[in-house]
Amino acid sequence: MGPGLITGAADDDPSGISTYSVTGATFGLAPLWTAAFSLPLMTAVQLMCARLGMVTGRGLAANIRHHYPRWVMWSACGLLLVANIFNIGADLAGMSDAVALVTGINSPVWSPLFALSLVAMVVFASYRLVANIFKWLTLSLFAYVVTAFLTHPQWNTVLRATLIPHLEWTKEYFAVLVGIFGTTISPYLFFWQSAQEVEEERAQGRKTLGQRQGASDAELSKSRRDVAIGMLFSQLVMFFIILTTATTLHAHGIKDIQSAKDAADALRPLAGRWAYLLFALGIVGTGMLGIPVLAGSSAYGVAESLAWGGSLDFKPRVMPKFYAILAFAVALGLCLDFAGFNSVRMLFYSAVLNGVLAPPLIVLVILLTSSRKVMGDRQNSAPIRWLGWTCAAVMAVCAVVMFVV
Repeated sequence: MGPGLITGAADDDPSGISTYSVTGATFGLAPLWTAAFSLPLMTAVQLMCARLGMVTGRGLAANIRHHYPRWVMWSACGLLLVANIFNIGADLAGMSDAVALVTGINSPVWSPLFALSLVAMVVFASYRLVANIFKWLTLSLFAYVVTAFLTHPQWNTVLRATLIPHLEWTKEYFAVLVGIFGTTISPYLFFWQSAQEVEEERAQGRKTLGQRQGASDAELSKSRRDVAIGMLFSQLVMFFIILTTATTLHAHGIKDIQSAKDAADALRPLAGRWAYLLFALGIVGTGMLGIPVLAGSSAYGVAESLAWGGSLDFKPRVMPKFYAILAFAVALGLCLDFAGFNSVRMLFYSAVLNGVLAPPLIVLVILLTSSRKVMGDRQNSAPIRWLGWTCAAVMAVCAVVMFVV
């Protein structure tokens, strides 16, 4: 598997785990339908981003720079940076609180350690090596799958909640919807997916733009499988986190998660007193995988916008500006972490912010990948294009209703 699997795994970052936990605890089984509903939408958007990188040989930001006015490029880059820096701060807070739960050492001690170690690993080690190591830690998220079965839910009720959409016309419910869409269909994933497809081509020896342009049917087919499996993995984890927290926390009257302890308690039917450790492994594993993706996508976006070039496969002495942006994004996120916000709320609202900022970026992705000038004869098919427009419209409507209600 290639970039699609890493993207899918990074999508279930601490912000995602927190958002799904808040969703299940607050509303029970009712929002389960969002997992099935968002799967084809997020798959379509990530497929467009992957095809854009493969066919043009450029990342998303570089394509925006080449085909749109400067104000469009900087608006897109600004949206990406705002969402990413807030998300990094939230993820660092979530990781620190999870480890503090196990060790008893206050979370402010852990945030700088995580930030420094992540930057050091990306700068001095191969990101591919780092990702391969922490990808295995994300398997701890399957504890939610096991726990869901141990709680013996009424599967006919689960099936009905999965297949029949349920809406509540309240600010809280639409905030949850925007948060779910924002953490599954996030701006940073668009930039990351396209940039990683370019990195894959560079790794195959296609160093120049001319060598990278174009893609064979076999390459596009492989990319479709990769993205589809990565998104399916992401949504299965989402589904079972909502199901587990609904059948454990919500069912026992815990409907407002205020701390990492509350979220970790969902795993007690499986792990007992080890629930906190299992929860911490999941949060740390996804954070160590997700934060480099967040910071890396920020670096790709800014470097491509300024025509600096950037790659995680090159050492910092070759591309110092690229790595400086990456480190700066983590540093700003760390500053946000010390602002004193409740970590669970901060994680949840970072997902809501992503949900509000994503629709205009999705529109840009659709326009680029539907253009013959950009894609040649590899334009979007009609079903993919309409799924993309549906995704942008649904996310925009949910955001507007959330503010209006």
